[in-house]
Amino acid sequence: MSVLLPNMADFDTIYELEEEEDEEEEGEQEPGQPQPVVRSHDLPRPRDAPEPVAVRGAGHITVFGLSNKFDTEFPSVLTGKVAPEEFKTSISRVNTCLRKNLPVNVKWLLCGCLCCCCTLGCSLWPVVCLNKRTRRSIQKLLEWENNRLYHKLGLHWKLSKRKCETSNMMEYVSILFLL
Repeated sequence: MSVLLPNMADFDTIYELEEEEDEEEEGEQEPGQPQPVVRSHDLPRPRDAPEPVAVRGAGHITVFGLSNKFDTEFPSVLTGKVAPEEFKTSISRVNTCLRKNLPVNVKWLLCGCLCCCCTLGCSLWPVVCLNKRTRRSIQKLLEWENNRLYHKLGLHWKLSKRKCETSNMMEYVSILFLL
């Protein structure tokens, strides 16, 4: 919805009224008094939220942090929250998407590495773009899964970048938040 003003003078009038209201609010506090500082320990603490469940990559090929498959083992933390069959079905859908897209990414990566010296690194751009497209398709798939089932159960899937357990490198993990 938009409001059309006949000329800029009306706009200035509206702006001046907003300034006067701001000055009145500022005038309520005594001059020279510092603004009250709110510290983090003064804020109300959120309820103790359970730790999210991270499903890590279990494949043997990783391209730019994205593994070629996720672990389908049912975490014991989710017992009573979601059926193991539904969990495995969701992970297998993500794995199917990865199985379809990642081999193409690997082929482009190898071609890009072979031509890297001649193209000054520009030959790696197709791999970066394909990897980004794969991540987006997984995120859309997880959002579809959320809308289909997991939000009804108080859960939320998300693809997130985390530090590897064994090295300083980053990897993409599928995280299931308990709402």
